[in-house]
Amino acid sequence: MLATPNDAAPRLYTIGEMCEEFDVTARALRFYEDENLIAPTRKGSQRLYSDRDRARVAWILRGKRVGFSLAEIGELLDLYHLGDARETQKKVTLEKCKERIDALMRQKADIDETIEELEGYIRLLEEED
Repeated sequence: MLATPNDAAPRLYTIGEMCEEFDVTARALRFYEDENLIAPTRKGSQRLYSDRDRARVAWILRGKRVGFSLAEIGELLDLYHLGDARETQKKVTLEKCKERIDALMRQKADIDETIEELEGYIRLLEEED
């Protein structure tokens, strides 16, 4: 973390610190910036990340882990600034999470069915020996 002369000044983080904290590459952070998901400030050619950027990166990575697209993550992040104490963001995030669970449950059922079919085929082949 970069030291600031004034205790009231916001904390700023270098790209290296962000990469280490979130276990991501600098290229990934630059990509998120290109996609307008984060907006670090610049000091010359150096990118400096705020606490807001850190929170957004945490959201991005959580969203990616559960299968949301970057477009969906961007939509959810943008809802933060509606001025309704995050109520819309919470509501839409809940809806998207439930939709994702439903999709994963359907995939799981399809996978379970395929496994059963393969196990049956294996039994059939083993009985022929």
